[in-house]
Amino acid sequence: MPGADTPSPLSVSEVNRRARQTLERDFGELWVEGELSGVSRPGSGHVYFTLKDDRAQLRCALFRNRARFVAAPMRDGDLVKVRGRLSIFEPRGDYQLIVEAVQAAGVGELLAAFERLKTRLAAEGVFANARPLPYPPRHLLVLSSPTGAAIRDVLAVLAARWPLAKVTLIPVPVQGREAAPALISALGLLNRQSALDPGRDAILITRGGGSLEDLWAFNDEHLARAIFHSRLPVMSAVGHEVD
Repeated sequence: MPGADTPSPLSVSEVNRRARQTLERDFGELWVEGELSGVSRPGSGHVYFTLKDDRAQLRCALFRNRARFVAAPMRDGDLVKVRGRLSIFEPRGDYQLIVEAVQAAGVGELLAAFERLKTRLAAEGVFANARPLPYPPRHLLVLSSPTGAAIRDVLAVLAARWPLAKVTLIPVPVQGREAAPALISALGLLNRQSALDPGRDAILITRGGGSLEDLWAFNDEHLARAIFHSRLPVMSAVGHEVD
């Protein structure tokens, strides 16, 4: 049993309230520069996003009464300067920056790197190796997560539009550092096996939507080259919404 001199514990709500008051008092108003990611605009009119640099991320909220004065388009990958105040959303304990103004500051490095890569690969002809798709399809090889919404959506659409097509799911990670190497390995294996099973028509790579970071594995240079060298035609259904 705790001793008589043990202080009374604080409630969770009291801890969050004190933390919020401390943040708002000690930091005051500040400007922060970072790259936009995960920009979300729900029906409420508020804008939620993450500011990031190469070492950290900061969750931000831009409420409707301020969002209507922002002229910047606010796209994932844009570099911006925002003015706001640090706070905590007490019910969930979420640490965040309450944004009052947004200014464009250039193109984010992640997006700039992607544009440089895309330009270089296009100049090499990597995007010009389109192969005709079989019609009607007989056997479709799907690279995706076995538990995501994307594969359920693909199966539902195929069942409605061409139920005679055979579908083989090859489970692969579709996010994180392991995703691109796993996709490349699966593409190589499927192409090697294609000589043994000429009935295989095409490969479909799919996953649902997400932030720029979530989808970044699909911008991998080595993956683009693996698709370029694939004997089987490869289709992309990346970043789609569930329908």
